[in-house]
Amino acid sequence: MANQINLTLKVWRQNRGEAGRFETYEAKNIDTDASFLEMLDVVNEELTLKGAEPIAFEHDCREGICGCCGSTVNGKTHGSHERTTLCQLHMRHFEDGQEIVIEPFRAKAFPVIKDLIVDRSGLDAILAEGGYVSVKTGNAPEASTTPIEKKLAEAAMDAAECIGCGACVAACPNGAAMLFTSAKVSQYALLPQGHPERAQRVKNMVAKMDELGFGNCSNEYECAVACPKGIDIKNIARLNREFIKASLTSEK
Repeated sequence: MANQINLTLKVWRQNRGEAGRFETYEAKNIDTDASFLEMLDVVNEELTLKGAEPIAFEHDCREGICGCCGSTVNGKTHGSHERTTLCQLHMRHFEDGQEIVIEPFRAKAFPVIKDLIVDRSGLDAILAEGGYVSVKTGNAPEASTTPIEKKLAEAAMDAAECIGCGACVAACPNGAAMLFTSAKVSQYALLPQGHPERAQRVKNMVAKMDELGFGNCSNEYECAVACPKGIDIKNIARLNREFIKASLTSEK
């Protein structure tokens, strides 16, 4: 049977374009088996019953797949547990009477929309700059017609695990999107299907990343620590190699 705990929440409240502030709430009789988002649901129900405005936070699948739920908990993106999204963080990891500080992701390229929700559309814009992959339409070809080394297929799949949550950006002291961008570049550059457009793809994505105000990588490695899917920092090295090669060999 689940235990129950009481918590004090210091939550960042802010409307778009306005100054923000912390407000304090009491979260009472919270089941330790509840997820962090379920705890916020309970708090919001209480606020609604009192006629107060509920805390705005983003969520969708609540299964660690969609990447929507990111917030900073006690100074750490998604909380303090390795490879865990906020919706997978459970209240059993907190102590009765503990104070929890909850903030939105902080980055120049992630302006606050409301409370804990930030605008992460910059990541979508970078992804869109990746363009398309040239493949023949119609029936799927036989898998054996395009042999791919196992280690390359696995590396591409590992890179494709990125859910675009933005934790890497928020954890980086420079607000860089290098881990995200490198994962998206890698998942195509490693496979033969992604080779025809690989040079223009990496140049376009890096240019868009710079245009949107994301910072530069300074090898702090905080992004890899914060990533809930364990995206390898080696992808950034691959991105740099792809970009340099594309810059030296392509016309524009």
